[in-house]
Amino acid sequence: MKVVTAAMLAGASAQIMTFTTNELKDMVAPDYDLQQFQDIVDGNTEIAGDAVPSTFSHPTICDSSVHQTTGYIKAASGLKAPHYFFWLAESKSDPVNDPLIMWLSGGPGCSSQLALFAENGPCKVNADGNSTTLNPYSWNAKANVMWVDQPAGVGFTTGLGTHDEAGVASNMYTFLQGFYEKFPQYQNTPFYIFGESYAGHYVPAISHKIWENNKASEGIHVPLAGIAIGNGLTNPEEQYKWYAEMGHSGGVPQGGHAPSVYGDAVYNGMKSQEPACTALIEACAANSTSLNCLEASEGCNLVFQIPYRLTGKNPYDMRIKCEHGNLCYDFDAIGKYLNSAAVKQELGVTNHWGSCNMGVNLLFQLAGDWMQPFHTMIPDMLHDGIDVLIYAGDVDYICNWLGNKAWTLGLDWEKKDEFNAAEDNEWQVDGKTAARLRTAGNFNFMQVYEAGHMVPMDKPAESLEMVNAFISKSLSANVKPNGIVV
Repeated sequence: MKVVTAAMLAGASAQIMTFTTNELKDMVAPDYDLQQFQDIVDGNTEIAGDAVPSTFSHPTICDSSVHQTTGYIKAASGLKAPHYFFWLAESKSDPVNDPLIMWLSGGPGCSSQLALFAENGPCKVNADGNSTTLNPYSWNAKANVMWVDQPAGVGFTTGLGTHDEAGVASNMYTFLQGFYEKFPQYQNTPFYIFGESYAGHYVPAISHKIWENNKASEGIHVPLAGIAIGNGLTNPEEQYKWYAEMGHSGGVPQGGHAPSVYGDAVYNGMKSQEPACTALIEACAANSTSLNCLEASEGCNLVFQIPYRLTGKNPYDMRIKCEHGNLCYDFDAIGKYLNSAAVKQELGVTNHWGSCNMGVNLLFQLAGDWMQPFHTMIPDMLHDGIDVLIYAGDVDYICNWLGNKAWTLGLDWEKKDEFNAAEDNEWQVDGKTAARLRTAGNFNFMQVYEAGHMVPMDKPAESLEMVNAFISKSLSANVKPNGIVV
């Protein structure tokens, strides 16, 4: 049975995908025995991946001016263990001393290599799908950056079976142990995890696993210095309360920049269903059986996602129409490029690459992972001095800035009162206000002006400035003098 097939790998982006389980089953049915998916969730089976090369490659494509490494590292034990694919681009500045950033895309089921080419990597794929152009705003300007395809079955990564955050965290920790064993030069380099969209689940789960094992002195010490989540789904109970307002007002009364998408009737209908949705999510959090949590995701997404989809607007950027299928963007050129024989030879891969694996998405849905909360893992890390940045483009609907800001304000941690009393300060790039920043201690929330779900794609210069400031502990340096927003 094929692990990844073209039919399952719809043209998509590094974004959250809100489909019903029936829609997902229709997408994957031609390629899988659906009973096998339930068997995976029940812990009765997993699917082995293809054999992978045992050596690393050093491609010269994309940006030949920097040293690059690609390859596979095992992410679990056993014969059916997945092997995670990574692409590492060294820093253009000081690769020996600059921090290491790991980027994770969301979905669940979307490849981080898509973000490399569409958002924050060293190059962009041209429209012909045969060539690339250098990206002047690549995040490896002052950091070593690696884009990792995970969980199992995503992008070039092998296998299939991971379906919840316990598995995500365990597999990634195993991958990182293998990475630091193979590349010990990074053991003394500050390590940052950045993620987008459904990585609002991944990043807290993975970083907390690292934090726990570091505290227990288990394995190779992972030098975790900070985490960042962009337009993520982290606290569903709070975030789902803000869809009605975001679609109705665009967040303009709160200082946002999105247009209104629907009128009073849809707004009032959504508001009337909020208590029922909240109750379902609370039930999932209290008793996280797959049945409880699946009921919450199916019920709430029916109320808050389907009406928006019917408007024809792009849920990842409320300013524009959804013009390329259910996932709105056309990244087919990236798929053409990554699946070309010459590029695959450079990367040292043989399997087919796809942007998003709907089978992986279905697994996480069936397991009830979607509606579970992961914000509660963050206070432990804040307490121990790990820097945290939550950022959100303010024209995204699907993981909008209103909901993200609300959960950061409600987060129970030792400086909650200080964070809630802090001001939203104008944050500037080249003398122009690009965002608002709220900070207390090592916790930061940034509203990025006029950016959608994929901030690095929409605001490349501003996002690079944000990253460089965050990893150098200088975010506040860009705050406009006397720039308090009233």
